Amino acid sequence: MKKSIALTVLGAAVVLSSCVSKKRYVELESQYNETRSTLTKTQVEKEAIEAKYAKIEERVASYNAKISSLTEANVELENTSLRNYGNVVISNKDKEQMKEALAKVDPKELAEARTLEDSMNLIVSYNLKKNLDNSLVEEGEEDEISIDIDETVVMITISDKLLFKSGSYKVNPKANNLLQRLADVINSEPAMEVLIEGHTDAQTVKKGAYVKDNWDLSVERSTAVIRKLQDDFNVDPAKLIAAGRSSYQPLTENETAEGRSKNRRTRIVILPNLDKFLALLSAN
Repeated sequence: MKKSIALTVLGAAVVLSSCVSKKRYVELESQYNETRSTLTKTQVEKEAIEAKYAKIEERVASYNAKISSLTEANVELENTSLRNYGNVVISNKDKEQMKEALAKVDPKELAEARTLEDSMNLIVSYNLKKNLDNSLVEEGEEDEISIDIDETVVMITISDKLLFKSGSYKVNPKANNLLQRLADVINSEPAMEVLIEGHTDAQTVKKGAYVKDNWDLSVERSTAVIRKLQDDFNVDPAKLIAAGRSSYQPLTENETAEGRSKNRRTRIVILPNLDKFLALLSAN
């Protein structure tokens, strides 16, 4: 009897021990699966972070390369007391004054400058545009004057209706206000030269006229404007250039009175002189 009871108790103990082990196993298996899932998620996050870090490293390397390049250029600029440009010598003082002038230029235009000449052109162009500012055109003159700016070259075309009588090269007194305003612009910017071009229509000069032909007339008109600018409005003659184009660069056909009227014109071409501009910087 006692032996039977002992066997029963031993069997119960074995069964109980077996149940506890299975429960513990299930618990451990659950923990393992959870840990494995967490590890997988962490691995994915790690790979994503490594990819982002690699991109950041690439961008940093690119920025460092740019900074290094700019630093080298800046060191070269700052450590060189004189820099040659063609036949012109640029001092550190010139560079500083150019920086101040360029600070006023449109940033979009400045971003496109690639050379020293580009930078100087921008400065001269800025000053010309600022001084023009449509001040040459008064009310009622809109159809008689056109102003075009191609990069730094300013071209002002004036109809002969404002400057001369038909067939004459004597400057009409009613053009004085216009020429005064033009002289103010020229005198305001020393770093320039001014080309005055005379243009005629294609009609033949009458026999016995005081000019030989349209070549003669176009040159006479050009020099008449130049003399007026020099003598009456104090423009430095060293800045002025005379040119006659006769009838060989027409704006339109010469078969109608309207067409011939458009072709009779004087064109003022304002040309920046970069050598003089640099000399002016050094003189300041």
